[in-house]
Amino acid sequence: MRRNILYSLLCIGIFFGINTSAKAQDLHYSQFYNSPLNINPAMTGIFNGDHRITGSLRDQWRFVPVPWFTFSGAYDQKLHIGATEQSFWSAGVNFNYDSQGDSRINLATLNLSGSYNRILNKSNILTGGLLLGYSTRGFSETDLTWDKQWNGDTFDASAGSGESFDATRVSFVETAAGINYRWQQSNRTKVDVGVGVFHLIEPSVSYYDGDSEKLPRRINVMGIGNLQLLDAIDLQMHGLFQKQEEYSELVIGALGKFYLNQKRSKETQVHLGVGYRTSGSVIPTFAIDYRGVYVSFSYDIDATNFNNLADSSRGGPEFHVRYIIKHVKQMKKFKVCPIY
Repeated sequence: MRRNILYSLLCIGIFFGINTSAKAQDLHYSQFYNSPLNINPAMTGIFNGDHRITGSLRDQWRFVPVPWFTFSGAYDQKLHIGATEQSFWSAGVNFNYDSQGDSRINLATLNLSGSYNRILNKSNILTGGLLLGYSTRGFSETDLTWDKQWNGDTFDASAGSGESFDATRVSFVETAAGINYRWQQSNRTKVDVGVGVFHLIEPSVSYYDGDSEKLPRRINVMGIGNLQLLDAIDLQMHGLFQKQEEYSELVIGALGKFYLNQKRSKETQVHLGVGYRTSGSVIPTFAIDYRGVYVSFSYDIDATNFNNLADSSRGGPEFHVRYIIKHVKQMKKFKVCPIY
């Protein structure tokens, strides 16, 4: 009984934390490097290929009454229009859906992003990106319970909640900007460092008329490095720091990439790694890349006090898929025979 009460109080606390300050529902991927458009719009088009399709799914805290489900899908490509030997443009679109708890608080967002990539020299690229989108956020009161329905001895579901919301859904414009620097020695040895800022205009997200509660800006600082160690082994190291007002988070990790087959059209890689989140999660990760189709799985082993309420070490599974299309480049025109 005591544990159920603790769960209920925590659910109410999470609901009001999101309702009043709207800080808790930004996306939350442990494999952030596999959802690049959600970290920095300047990552649009930063990949080895012409077209990229990605999908992400996370299912967290399923064993308690506040399950948290997140899905993302994205597509981006390099643009041939305006491309030169010193620069190129890229464009992308991504969709996010996030849902959690008995109140079914949900967020749906459709974003368009674009980037300008300046090739400084053969090893250095500087990219600036912008994002513009539309978001809608809402909840349902149907399955919620409230403190005023507890009379001190029993729970009375027929009692009023004492709450009066002016709306159960709000919509707002999403904006973001970012910059990314890439140093690349080869296709397998490279480093990306970037900064992204989301909710630039800090839109109003209150469910009460006349309330000026704003969605605070979220700042991301990201670094991803890939180093070729041997002919068949690479090492990837990655880190992400996020800050939104007084809340902050750091995710770090590393992956070993093992090339099982490097023959053209039969390329096969296996990735094994581990990450750590400063909230107390250890994140083992496994991935396979076969002929350009990439599938990755990780599992947050949660050691927080919230998880201890269930006497469990369960955490959150996370899946990512990616497919990159590379066009065969046309050969330059040349004369078969010399002209005398």
